[in-house]
Amino acid sequence: MSKRMYTFYWMTIPAVLLFFLFLTLPAIQGVYYSFTNYNGFGKTYDFIGLRNYVNLFTDNVVGDAYWFTIKFAVVVTILVNIFSLLIALGLNASIRLRNFFRGIYFLPNILSVLIVGYIFNYLFSNVFTVWGQTLGIQSLSTNILGNESLAWVGVVIVAVWQGIALNTILYLAGLQTIPSDVYEASSLDGASKWREFWSITFPLIAPFFTINMVLAMKNALMVFDQIVALTNGGPGRATQSISFLIYTGGFEGGEFAYQSANSVIYFIVIAVISIVQIRFLQRREMDM
Repeated sequence: MSKRMYTFYWMTIPAVLLFFLFLTLPAIQGVYYSFTNYNGFGKTYDFIGLRNYVNLFTDNVVGDAYWFTIKFAVVVTILVNIFSLLIALGLNASIRLRNFFRGIYFLPNILSVLIVGYIFNYLFSNVFTVWGQTLGIQSLSTNILGNESLAWVGVVIVAVWQGIALNTILYLAGLQTIPSDVYEASSLDGASKWREFWSITFPLIAPFFTINMVLAMKNALMVFDQIVALTNGGPGRATQSISFLIYTGGFEGGEFAYQSANSVIYFIVIAVISIVQIRFLQRREMDM
């Protein structure tokens, strides 16, 4: 091995050490504490084996949080990909001001999630309600974030609005890889726009669809900032996600070891869902 290659390997050591110190080591400690009754402070704790894991499967609060998170993730993933694909198709079809609108649509992705959440919190409570009362629209006359049945819809709206940005750019990148002569051949054959989309466009951007579906699902499953800024888990526990429950229970509720076990289970759930998504969607790519 050349001296130059040795230099390159040595250059990676600081990054590897930082990754291990701030990510790998805390994860290992979390798994370790999940088998104890550690409350997050002090030095005394006992090993209790799998008791935390067993209790998780009988805890209604945890079950409700998982149900909300999975329901939220499925809805957000579907809506984000539908709207971002439609926007990308529109941008790709329009040559004029394409780069300008690409920048406009990407803007939500560079904004802080908390800032966006607090802005929408103000809109839901002080702007949309006034519009509803002025226009006589009953559904807009009250703040949906205070409604136990509709609060999750408000969180979905914010997550979709911000999540569309990145997916749109990825879909647009995929659309620009399709040769124009393919569309010219389809138009000569008399194919309709709908047939063109299903037979040419969608199959050719299938890898980008796989990436967007996995990223959107992963981000939605890890929802946290939107919950903090919009509802703080309320009303009651109606919008309490798993990430929010792990944070509040572990750092504020004295359940550090219990929520460490919850985070281990949650990591496994996210990993399994992501792997299943990739396997299924990649198999679908091959069938197209």
